[in-house]
Amino acid sequence: MQKKEIEKLYLKKINEIKKHNKAYFEDDNPLISDEDYDNIKQEILNLEKKYKYLKSENSPSKTIGYKPSDKFKKVAHDIPMLSLANAFSTENIKDFLKKIKNFLNIKNSEQIIFSAEPKIDGISASLKYIDGIFTLGLSRGDGKTGEDITNNLKTIKDIPKKINKPNFPKILDVRGEVYISKSDFKKINKKFANPRNAAGGSLRQKNPNETKKVPLKFVAYAFGTANPKNFEKQSEYLKLLKTWGFNTNPLNKRVSTIDDIEKNYSMVEAQRPSIDYDLDGLVYKVDDLKLQNRLGFVSNSPRWAIAHKFSAEKGFSKIKNI
Repeated sequence: MQKKEIEKLYLKKINEIKKHNKAYFEDDNPLISDEDYDNIKQEILNLEKKYKYLKSENSPSKTIGYKPSDKFKKVAHDIPMLSLANAFSTENIKDFLKKIKNFLNIKNSEQIIFSAEPKIDGISASLKYIDGIFTLGLSRGDGKTGEDITNNLKTIKDIPKKINKPNFPKILDVRGEVYISKSDFKKINKKFANPRNAAGGSLRQKNPNETKKVPLKFVAYAFGTANPKNFEKQSEYLKLLKTWGFNTNPLNKRVSTIDDIEKNYSMVEAQRPSIDYDLDGLVYKVDDLKLQNRLGFVSNSPRWAIAHKFSAEKGFSKIKNI
């Protein structure tokens, strides 16, 4: 393929993903499936890897989410809300583990513990608590700057407004996912295309009273600023979240070997149709926060975490009459 043809193909893919990013993140109205979106994203990343001269500010290797809406006040995140690299196969996971061990100069025989957490298909949000009081709620936005959606988030019953616990940090950004359950979505599906669309559209209403009408839920799984940081492991933090009154995912689990990872992945994927919320994969995070700090970040994602995506859900229809 000629250089001009390669650049033309690359630009076409960049324009495609730009259009789909707007539909997904800004309009809360995705035009294609998550699997098709991931395929376009991977095509771009593969082209950039193969042809080093290909670069774009709109590439998924450079961007996170989408620019914050003008409907809301824009606020900078104290610590960026980054995206995750994706894995689609066991080979991708093996490569992820190998890179981590090489970076840390750890023998291949040594084990690294990971926190394996279900990846709910919802809307990411960051909640700032100061002296136990929920004071600011932000959307992910473009990762660096989010939308101030505090009043909308305050309508969600799952989100504690005040926490009186002696071990709760003076300042803590609790990060998690806003979503709507499949069963609740059935009651309002005439208004929205899918549960994620329902969560996103409701959360970004200008009037909090409109948000309040939709049964949104929140599950906590990460942190931004934490002062003091009175935990040393991701799994320890997840346990603390529960004692502080947050919902955490009951399917969270610690894993280490490839066998552990594959077994857990298969188990959760098998349960997926019966789970009352949309899942699109599992996230693996190095459990030890000291190791996370050593690993740091590459481009717009952490070296210490990856999203292991599920295949598209399959369904069957029975023709009753023609």
